[in-house]
Amino acid sequence: MRRMFLTLTLLLGAATYAGAQEAAGDAEAAPMTVSAELAAEKGCLSCHEGIEKFTQGAMMDTIESMGADYDDPAGCTVCHGGNVTGTTPDEAHAGTHAVLAEDGGPHTFYPDPGAVWIADKSCGQSACHEGYAERLIKSLMNTEAGKLQGNLWAWGVLDTHQSVYGNYTLVDDDGYVPTVGTDAYKEYMVAFAEAHPEQIPASMEQVPEVDVDQISEHPNLAGITYSRQQCQRCHVGVNGREKRGDYRGAGCSSCHVPYSNEGLYEGGDPVISKEQPGKLLTHQLQATRKSKVKHGDLEYSGIPNESCSSCHNRGKRIGVSYQGIMEFPYGSPYSASGGKQPKLHTKNYLFIKDDLHHQVQSREGNPEGGLLCQDCHTTVDMHGDGNLPGTTLAQVEIECEDCHGTVGKFPWELPLGYGEEFQQEIADTARGLTEDLTDEQYFAEVYDAEDGYLLTARGNPFGNVVKKGSKVLLHSASGLDFEVPVLKQIAIDGTWKSPNAEVAMMSVGKHMESMECYACHADWAPQCYGCHVTVDYSEGKTDVDWINNANAREDNGLTGDAPLGTNGLTSPGKVSETRSYLRWEEPTLGINGEGRVSPLMPGCQVITTVIDKDGNTIVHNETWMTPDAGGTKGAEHAAVQPHTAGRLARSCESCHNNPKALGYGISGGRFMQGYENGFIVDLETASGEIIPQQHQYQSQPVPSLDHDLSRIVTEDGKQLVSVGSHWPLTGPLPQEMREKMERTGLCMGCHQNMTNEELWDKVNSPEFVTNEEHQDVMDQAIHALADKKSD
Repeated sequence: MRRMFLTLTLLLGAATYAGAQEAAGDAEAAPMTVSAELAAEKGCLSCHEGIEKFTQGAMMDTIESMGADYDDPAGCTVCHGGNVTGTTPDEAHAGTHAVLAEDGGPHTFYPDPGAVWIADKSCGQSACHEGYAERLIKSLMNTEAGKLQGNLWAWGVLDTHQSVYGNYTLVDDDGYVPTVGTDAYKEYMVAFAEAHPEQIPASMEQVPEVDVDQISEHPNLAGITYSRQQCQRCHVGVNGREKRGDYRGAGCSSCHVPYSNEGLYEGGDPVISKEQPGKLLTHQLQATRKSKVKHGDLEYSGIPNESCSSCHNRGKRIGVSYQGIMEFPYGSPYSASGGKQPKLHTKNYLFIKDDLHHQVQSREGNPEGGLLCQDCHTTVDMHGDGNLPGTTLAQVEIECEDCHGTVGKFPWELPLGYGEEFQQEIADTARGLTEDLTDEQYFAEVYDAEDGYLLTARGNPFGNVVKKGSKVLLHSASGLDFEVPVLKQIAIDGTWKSPNAEVAMMSVGKHMESMECYACHADWAPQCYGCHVTVDYSEGKTDVDWINNANAREDNGLTGDAPLGTNGLTSPGKVSETRSYLRWEEPTLGINGEGRVSPLMPGCQVITTVIDKDGNTIVHNETWMTPDAGGTKGAEHAAVQPHTAGRLARSCESCHNNPKALGYGISGGRFMQGYENGFIVDLETASGEIIPQQHQYQSQPVPSLDHDLSRIVTEDGKQLVSVGSHWPLTGPLPQEMREKMERTGLCMGCHQNMTNEELWDKVNSPEFVTNEEHQDVMDQAIHALADKKSD
């Protein structure tokens, strides 16, 4: 097992270095030739002396001993292939050791052994992480199937929940049984797939190219161009975009190798440029607690959250939201030189409030420091399980209750499937604990099971979360250990932080039964209303096409976007986009795919303008129709786990007396009226007639948009826009639920009597009534009513 893991570490390290060097054309910085004697003595280090060892101690010793089997004392060829006795860059970066190829290793020189397309011969060699490459290729990290389905649904290209398209044509020909996981997990997922075949399909097609000649007749096909050029750049089959904050490796190196936002190398290899962006930060592995990264005076373990945010900054934006930041247009405050903030992921950002799990300040009794994404998300969540998931919900196996439990049950007392019931009855058999890990979990840090490892909602062990006595302990990959607050224990001990919490979770049982935890605990969500998109095919305009890049692969695993400075391959059309407005306050509520109350956020609210190859504007500010709720505008809202949890949950009033939360829009949708008319600002008469003959629209009309973009349903239950595109249960809060929630009459029940002085004097106090006293009066009133009914 140790030998297997050690091989992986070399593969990843060599992948990052070579990919950074070769793709950028930095090989010319190396000596043009070295002596045969030096090459025989030092191999790759003839030129690269000073590069960081990818890891330390016995692990690196083993890597070097493995390299000796292939006449390579440094071990580089185990990952890269190549010719260690080459005396020039061209000679060294060619071919491979014959025995290594026979053993299932590199079949040629790999500039980036982490690239997923050749990872079965590098990271995934039979002696290493066999099977990982295949699972990753089928996972959402690579196919982005859910993103494509959602976007093309909003553009009116797709009218089905089926995950039809991915970044690649793929077939899952081994059935629904996952290739990894416990027996319980495999049984659960087979049943899951049979119940939801649209979201775990047997195959998917590569999203097609757009026939520009068809755009005039079918302008909504421009949505495919929009997806290919703007949305599909973040999958692991390609490298990161060459923008600040987006630099990363490909495949395994996407996560397991550090890249800073600036994309500059800060290590000791004399060959790697320290001035050209697009390089790894340091030639070291970031993985689990046992993989230490030493950089300058710092040492860390685990994968920093910012590595995840290099991709998760668009769409649901959960990476940057977890960090507490949201895109904003202004770029303030000014720098000392009077400039705006530097663009990150091509955006400016405003700090709102980071997720409590991210915050350095911990709850009492825990160490200072936050959680890493990998501390909650499992290897299945990241690498996949061998099936073809169509959406995030199909792949991610965890629920909040897996660690926190409920007020009535400890986590191990909950049944499998709790939290994702899909409005179906589930068995009430306790999931229990386990002392065993799955095979792939032994590659990570192995912690003492104590009283047992906790299980996910689908039956796999959390390798880092254990029960110890009456406590639940989480071992972070960062090296910190945390005690997890468990709701049932809080209820037993009576240690509620506020009466609101006790009432919401214990007194109102329906909350726990029908709501996601984050329906209350999500402090905020980024809300980008209106996605105004122009796709212009005129005058031969083109832009980078990430599907073309991804599918233009060389035998060495590099894709079309690998060479730095080239921007990769293009396709016809040029996309530009902006929005109507941004908000961040407490989000609207709706029903998610699992059938639970969840926050919603604006999804693909596309308002499109399409210009054909001849320069004709085919559609102008058009919204497209979807089959949702019998036909709604594709100005979509989507259910989301915002990753913005706060210790202090939303107030009762923020849901029960808030028209936005209920789906009626900000302040009931009474603002932002008149989209369908646009408006002209110029000299006008009192009756609104424009006086100058020469005038123009200040804001162009959106003919189909007769309501605010934050409004998803009317008070009498008419759904206005699409809510979710993947799962049939997704939608606005049902009419009956909204009517029960909207109890504004509670205030009127008492205060309508204020003008009845005789009655009011009997209940009113001449002194100021505090909130607690006011609640006590209401408590007495409800008991008096109960007594009257009893009589």
